[in-house]
Amino acid sequence: MKLEVHPDAESASRKAAAHIARCARRAGRRFVLALSGGETPRRMVALLAEEAVPWGRVHVVQVDERIAPAGSGERNVTGFAPLLPPGGNLPPAQLHAMPVENPDAESAARRYATALERLAGVPPVLDLVHLGLGADGHTASLVPGDPVVDCVERDVAVTRSYQGYRRLTLTLPVINRTRQIVWLVTGAAKAPMLARLVYGDSTIPAGRVARERATVFADRAAAVALREGRLGAG
Repeated sequence: MKLEVHPDAESASRKAAAHIARCARRAGRRFVLALSGGETPRRMVALLAEEAVPWGRVHVVQVDERIAPAGSGERNVTGFAPLLPPGGNLPPAQLHAMPVENPDAESAARRYATALERLAGVPPVLDLVHLGLGADGHTASLVPGDPVVDCVERDVAVTRSYQGYRRLTLTLPVINRTRQIVWLVTGAAKAPMLARLVYGDSTIPAGRVARERATVFADRAAAVALREGRLGAG
């Protein structure tokens, strides 16, 4: 695991966006990018839209999504889709939203897993997955105590209710097959869990994500709990 600590959330977001853009350019082919939702990555996605990205070759998929009506402000795709480049740079058909409007959540999960196979092979190998880190150690919608954390037979699963919503989420097997993982972690509230992530604590869901192809972009506030001698280690 590579760790980069930057002065503030803005600079960490900018560096993460630049890194994702470089990965997309170097791919030279279809590039399947999985984005997480939430407040932390919105600035990163906006900055990514300003980068030189070959959007015609990029397919954006979701890491997780709340089961909520289309257009709901609680939906992750509602938050990041408007930030992606306008004017057709990212063709609408290349943004693949999780079909959470389907009243049968298990069927929706299977449909999305099939969509991933069409994009990225069987089993699907995504090019880059962007992840966030919760103050409870969750990532994607893999929350401590939820059985989907231990799911090994499916790439997309339905969670228990968390903060008022069930969710569709990518599972650890598909996340760990990805070619590159980018973490964006900012804010003092994340400091204890960032330390546990960097030091390889597998008792939290985030700590079970593959480390060898991962880069963490953090701000100083989030990195405050890390011992100076371990910065950049992993």
